[in-house]
Amino acid sequence: MTRVIHTGDTHIGYRQYHSPERRRDFLAAFERVVEDAVADDVDAVVHAGDLFHDRRPELLDLLGTLSALRDLDEAGIPFLAVVGNHESTRGGQWLDLYESLGLATRLGSEPVTVGDTAFYGLDHVPESRRDALEYEFDPHDEPHAALVGHGLFEPFAHGNWDTETVLSEATVAFDAMLLGDNHTPDTAEVLDTWVTYCGSTERASTTERDGRGYNLVEFRDGDVDVRRRALETRPFVFVEVELGPSEGVGRVRDRVREHDVTDAVVIVDVTGEGEPVAPAAIEEFAAERGALVARVTDRREVDTEVEVSVTFADPDAAVRERVAELGLSSVARDVDDVVRGEAADSNVRERVKRRVEERFEGAEFAADAEPAARDDRTGTAEGDERPEPDEDDESNRNPASGSEELAESVESAGPKERDDATASTADPPVEATGSDDGDRSDDPDRSDGGNEASDRDEARDRPAGGQVTMEDYR
Repeated sequence: MTRVIHTGDTHIGYRQYHSPERRRDFLAAFERVVEDAVADDVDAVVHAGDLFHDRRPELLDLLGTLSALRDLDEAGIPFLAVVGNHESTRGGQWLDLYESLGLATRLGSEPVTVGDTAFYGLDHVPESRRDALEYEFDPHDEPHAALVGHGLFEPFAHGNWDTETVLSEATVAFDAMLLGDNHTPDTAEVLDTWVTYCGSTERASTTERDGRGYNLVEFRDGDVDVRRRALETRPFVFVEVELGPSEGVGRVRDRVREHDVTDAVVIVDVTGEGEPVAPAAIEEFAAERGALVARVTDRREVDTEVEVSVTFADPDAAVRERVAELGLSSVARDVDDVVRGEAADSNVRERVKRRVEERFEGAEFAADAEPAARDDRTGTAEGDERPEPDEDDESNRNPASGSEELAESVESAGPKERDDATASTADPPVEATGSDDGDRSDDPDRSDGGNEASDRDEARDRPAGGQVTMEDYR
């Protein structure tokens, strides 16, 4: 017999609602799974992906996970896992790091035997690349076999991965598929194989109203037994308010008072008619009553008699019109023409410099400067004779020489000073964004996590403050 804990979608590091406490909650839930595994003396902990919420977990989350895995290792309980979509990187995976430390095993096409069961792994694969998959697995000699995978499999909600194709084309006959990615726990039988989701260990969205937990799976005498175990997690309080014609903020507050919101995440859903409700007022009221976080969603339609029209105009024409309104000098208009012209970006700076130098050296600049109404520095009025500029006065030096002086100062400065000196002239970084498949959600509060399609942008590939990248371990 083999008895394992099947868990997944722990999303360690998720700073839900921008709350540090919620971030600690996700790690704490995983730690409770580990505590249960040690207390029950299971044969293994099987993790079905999305150990971390982000492909760039912060050091605190990496170390917290490391500590929990060490507790498993000291108890002699192996940690078997696959890579989910949230944590997947283009290079080495964080799971590989823990495997190199002897604290985890990344499952794949080769069998990993625990008790009398052979375990295999199937990492998350984007839907666009699944047609090319060949479900080839090395043979085994054990009485049971299980495939651990991460993805949205049929026949469950949001399913886009054909489970029958996986089972029929696999070179190994599986007794069970232990899955992650769908945060709703569920079990079905497909082609005589038990297919089960363990669900998430913390609520990653407001759609996850039921309690959180994991599966306890037993392989015995050719049978598979899947049982649900509950986890104690931070309470979520869902307050539904249907307002009558003359009701408003007062009625919403009364409904919040009916619940114990101490240390809870409070979700208020407003429907019906009634007066406008300012979410901030309700959220502040819940916080005063001890709530950790409060969020208000007003689902009522707002009637308006104002007709809103949207037009799509030529942006270049709009800019030209605005520039004309500014009353710029001919020098400034020259610079604007160069900047917004067809010159390559690499040539713009040189062309601007050349245009300005030509203006300063020519009579046209003098003509532009003469109509000035008043020079605040000298106090001379229009038509008055202006004094000759003092050659030692820094304000009278040729602006066209500024770029040359900047270059000289950068060359003579140290590395840090060079960075500071050139920071104001450097082109701003352009962020590229992209997306691939993720979890599914109808929750407006979430930016990317849990059971829903996440906004895992390519911009996240760029290191952020306090974050660690896989390159640090290469």
